[in-house]
Amino acid sequence: MKSKKNQNYPVITIDGASGTGKGVVTHRIAKELNWNLLDSGALYRVLALAAEKYHISLDNAPALTKAADQLDVQFITNELGIPPRIILEREDVTDIIRSEQIGNAASKVGALPAVREALLDRQRAFLQYPGLVTDGRDMGTVIFPEANLKVFLIASPNIRAERRYNQLKAIGIHVNLDALVSELSERDKRDSERLHAPLKPAANALCIDTDFLTIQEVVNQIMTEAKKFL
Repeated sequence: MKSKKNQNYPVITIDGASGTGKGVVTHRIAKELNWNLLDSGALYRVLALAAEKYHISLDNAPALTKAADQLDVQFITNELGIPPRIILEREDVTDIIRSEQIGNAASKVGALPAVREALLDRQRAFLQYPGLVTDGRDMGTVIFPEANLKVFLIASPNIRAERRYNQLKAIGIHVNLDALVSELSERDKRDSERLHAPLKPAANALCIDTDFLTIQEVVNQIMTEAKKFL
């Protein structure tokens, strides 16, 4: 549960599958509002990387839960506050965790209820003054169900795969586009069909199809809604 001291701070949750644009949109909204930011997917990716580092099987729930409890991770912002660098045990892993291998591993780790429970309080602790913008898959349904504004971004598989391809290429990670489409589809199925905190829009979420919208157009739609309660 959120503590009394921060429960009244405003929250905007931005959920969606990989490649819908939620990461960059979340960063821009947080920057525009000068609010705190939570990249929840990064926590699962960092945990997946830690599992690889310490040779923990991705179906070993007890060991993964223990690792989640002890996860030594920091989000270090630059002078603008956006985007954060992600530090695991004093090592900058910002780019490493963006690989598709780690992304797929994070999806498997995230399907374990005990692991999600272990990271629950850590995620809610990001809610600090003056407010929080979150990026994830269950932010509006599980982590912050009373958020002031819940957004769910949608995009077609091929467009999402192309976006991820370009994103990974930009940081020096080369992947096959067809394989990327297949991997994204597999991850969508696993994330949507898991029994605990599945990927789905909250009942009162603002759903935005980003296929033919620019990032700024998506940001503008969200800011228009946000201004109604700010």
